[in-house]
Amino acid sequence: MTSLEDSESYLDPSLPIEERVVDLLDRMTLEEKIGQLAGSYIGVLADGPRGVDNVIDEIDEYHIGAAAPFGWGGSPNESTEEATDAARRLQKHALESTRLGVPLLFAADAIHGHAYIKESTVFPNNLGAAATWSPDLVERAAEITATEMRATGAAQNYSPTCDVVRDPRWGRTGETFGESPFLVGALASSEIRGYQGSGPGDAVLATAKHFPAYGSPTRGEDAAPVDVSPSTLRQMLLPPFEAVLNEDVGAVMPCYNSIDGEPAHGSRRYLTDLLREELNFNGIVVSDWNGITQLYEDHRTAGTPIEAARQTRLAGLDIGSVAGGEHAQHIRDLVEQGAVSEQVIEDSAERVLRAKFALGLFEDPYPDPDAEDVLGAPAHLDTAREAVRKSLTLLQNEEDVLPLDDSVDEVFVTGPNADEIVHQNGGWSCNADTGVPGTTILEGISDTVDTDTVVTHEPGSGISTPGDVDAAAERAAEADIAVVALGEDWYLHEFGPSAETEGETGEFPTRNELSLPDAQRDLVAAVSATGTPIVAVLVTGRPLAVEWLAAEVPAILMAYYPGRVGGEVIAETLFGNAEPGGRLPISIPRSAETLPTYFNHLPHPQPIGADEHPASYDPLFEFGHGLSYTTIEYESVDVSRDAVRPDEELTVRATVANTGDRHGSEVVQVFGRDEFSSVVTPVRELWAFERVELDPGERAEVELRISADEIGRFERSRGERIQEGRLRLFVADRTFDLDVR
Repeated sequence: MTSLEDSESYLDPSLPIEERVVDLLDRMTLEEKIGQLAGSYIGVLADGPRGVDNVIDEIDEYHIGAAAPFGWGGSPNESTEEATDAARRLQKHALESTRLGVPLLFAADAIHGHAYIKESTVFPNNLGAAATWSPDLVERAAEITATEMRATGAAQNYSPTCDVVRDPRWGRTGETFGESPFLVGALASSEIRGYQGSGPGDAVLATAKHFPAYGSPTRGEDAAPVDVSPSTLRQMLLPPFEAVLNEDVGAVMPCYNSIDGEPAHGSRRYLTDLLREELNFNGIVVSDWNGITQLYEDHRTAGTPIEAARQTRLAGLDIGSVAGGEHAQHIRDLVEQGAVSEQVIEDSAERVLRAKFALGLFEDPYPDPDAEDVLGAPAHLDTAREAVRKSLTLLQNEEDVLPLDDSVDEVFVTGPNADEIVHQNGGWSCNADTGVPGTTILEGISDTVDTDTVVTHEPGSGISTPGDVDAAAERAAEADIAVVALGEDWYLHEFGPSAETEGETGEFPTRNELSLPDAQRDLVAAVSATGTPIVAVLVTGRPLAVEWLAAEVPAILMAYYPGRVGGEVIAETLFGNAEPGGRLPISIPRSAETLPTYFNHLPHPQPIGADEHPASYDPLFEFGHGLSYTTIEYESVDVSRDAVRPDEELTVRATVANTGDRHGSEVVQVFGRDEFSSVVTPVRELWAFERVELDPGERAEVELRISADEIGRFERSRGERIQEGRLRLFVADRTFDLDVR
């Protein structure tokens, strides 16, 4: 137990944080400071399982200052009670059984809600959140996530993901906000405000990841080298990080990848020269899980584990997130050898302690005894419902099949994702065999239709294994409508570990197969052959190549991974009690062969002529696409000026009207490009957007202000445009030309 009295300066909450940090650092030994830079994990890692007692041993021996008791791989995530009990035991030991009583910093991968805890609010995955095009809603969801995290004792979130997707084969596409640097930056900034914006007892430390360039791995293979030009790095991959740094994000996590031959975890060029010196970041740099050992085991830029530790310290890393006592020992050895200075340790420990004080952990470190009442609270689930409503994206609706009539005689529901709540929640959530709360699509439809309507069900197939297709076809033939829930199951990173007992590594979902597997295609073909109208619902983390599906069925609803309340909201939307409010934050390709497919590609010559040259951008469904149950018209669009200077704002005003008979929404999107430039620039970029909700007959005037650093060729490191030029803006079907002076 700490021997200090409450009168000691660092324990006095009335004093400024900097004064408390200085006082505590003065009292700490070198070993205690080093301990603040090493974290541990409860669960299963490469070196075997770790439980609470193992972490307590590391606290005693190495003064470990951080831990991650919330996550997959054997963590105590079966219930709120188990998770909070583990957190309480660890925190109690750190506070009462160590010399100085420094609290632990508990971290969690709460990517779309604190979803590793069964009872939590599970929001749509980030790609689904991006489909809402609603920064306000993303911020409110982040606030709820922070509240539920703090209730369990967690105070750092390894989120938001600021990566811009350049290859949708990548298994982490669903964790991102899509392919537009501007949209990713805007929504990630909203998450930062939601996570960090409340008081110390409610806020969590947000972690912008994965710096600087995870979203463009070679072959779409997770953590593969990122081989991009400096221009692509600066103009496409880095801007979202610049945006969140402007929101004072508290922590940054490097990517696993190497960029230009340098693994980010061991690169002073990226973590110090770029991140700290050029971009002025003063917070914590925390490793991704195995990022330190990978320097030795995979990148081979370090010949020994201790050399890997040295590289990360000199690069600018602060916390080895799950590196454990071994990493702490390596740091101590490096200091004794003179390979790492004590000042490097002092600076990192200062940053970590400052964050702990700012989070209020010295005053309020423990989980809430009533945490079970906080997680999944009714108001939280209502916000999740709103998020799903605004995310569901109607890709296709031939002959106005949707919305359905809830008084039809019989609805047939089939597909591998019709009745699977774990699949529906998606990765980075609890994937227990039983007891995961939520409403599946089948349950949602059964609850939505009239009491006289019959709802039948046959799975028809697994994710990749055949099922009883004949039974499904027989049921479909008797129904008035068939809802086929297709897509992917629960996965992480490079599509594993899978929740499907049928699948093995390398089977779908995999980056080698972007289309749905034969088992699901055969099911659709069999149901289609009956002549019963089909609505396909895609539950998926990525934009799948489904050109064959678009030709086979009249209506397709993109559901992403909608989370715990997804089934009820999908049913509500199918039967017209809500509109499908989403717009694509990423392009849906026709096939894997047509990749890369992103809207902001670079122009290039067409030596044999445009008529003989296939379109460079020809997706199945384009970025920003999404149909409605009503009709929206642009009555007017105006631009504030026909010439703009780099220090001036540009204002776009649009009047939109709902001319249909149902509630609807519109996302006003402003695209632009440089008409000429000294370097090649994208054919189109997103420069501004705003979502509006409209009742029948209602109109709204949207005013969008575009800042200078979003207009054309802008050099962010110098804070100015490179040259004069001419711009072209696109709003709906209107085009505007502007001079830059």
